[in-house]
Amino acid sequence: MAMTRRRWLAHCSAALAFAVAAAAMPAFAAAPRTVLIVGDSLSAEYGLVRGTGWVALLEQRIAREKIAASVVNASISGDTTAGGLARLPALLREKKPAVVVIELGGNDALRGLPLEATRANLVEMTKLAKSARAKVVIVGMQLPPNYGRAYGDRFASLFADVAKAEGAALVPFLLKGVADVPQADTMFQADRIHPLASAHPTMLANVWPVLAPLLK
Repeated sequence: MAMTRRRWLAHCSAALAFAVAAAAMPAFAAAPRTVLIVGDSLSAEYGLVRGTGWVALLEQRIAREKIAASVVNASISGDTTAGGLARLPALLREKKPAVVVIELGGNDALRGLPLEATRANLVEMTKLAKSARAKVVIVGMQLPPNYGRAYGDRFASLFADVAKAEGAALVPFLLKGVADVPQADTMFQADRIHPLASAHPTMLANVWPVLAPLLK
């Protein structure tokens, strides 16, 4: 009887120790969700020291906030919405993201591609991501004034139109506070297209309030 009692006490002690250890485990110990960034040179750190672009800063912010998420940057300099659409199915299968951030369209306009094609590609990318059970963030872009106001307005509005039609989250303008400020040239590299590293915290500040709620 005494031996049975000792075994029972040992069992209770082990169970209590396990419960205490489990309670002490952080909530983010579960497998992290994946945030997939599908973008162009603005997200691919073109002309920057690695680790200084807004996507790298996003990874750091997620770590500081102790959010159970990892970031996969599948951005390619020079990519268009057509290129992103071609790459997305394989990325969805391989990475199984919880959130897909689409930062594409600027190169479409720079190459003079039809706006309706850009819109259609963004719609299809959004639909593919949603069918893979991922939430979607569409990152908007605007063009310099020399492209003409009418064309520029149509280009800028298509991102909001797609987001509204497809129920996606929207970052209205990735370069807000960078390209639309006095002496904006001081925020850009010599090509006047790609922001300096010093501008990328502002770019992240434009994305974070839209993305963060999707990570909860």
